[in-house]
Amino acid sequence: MTRNVPDLPEALVRKHLQEVLDTCRETNKQPSVLMLARRLDLTNTTFRRRYPDIAREIADHRAAPAAPRSGPTAHDRLVARNAKLRRRNRELTSQLAVAVAQIQFRHSARPSSRRT
Repeated sequence: MTRNVPDLPEALVRKHLQEVLDTCRETNKQPSVLMLARRLDLTNTTFRRRYPDIAREIADHRAAPAAPRSGPTAHDRLVARNAKLRRRNRELTSQLAVAVAQIQFRHSARPSSRRT
C-alpha cells in the first residue's frame, strides 16, 4: 500500500534544491533527483511526478560540463604515474639483464677447479 504524502510548497523544495546544489559543488559531486527526493522524504518517482520542472533542472545541472579545473585530474595523475612506473620497470629490467650477463660471463671465465 502506498502512503499519502502531502504536497510540499515549491519554495521549500527549491530551498532544499539550492542546499543540495551547494553541497554537491563543495564535495565535487553531481546532483541527483534521488538525492533531493530522499532529503524531502519522497520516493524518486513521486518527486519526479510532482516536481517535473525541478527534476529537469537537476538533469540540466548533471548535463552541464563541470567547471574547468586547474591542474591535472586524478585520472591524469594516475596515467602519468603509470607511465613513470613503466619507464622505471624497463630500466630495472635492463639493469637486471646486464647484471645476469656479467655474472654468467664471470662464472664461465673462471678456470674450472674440478680435477679430471
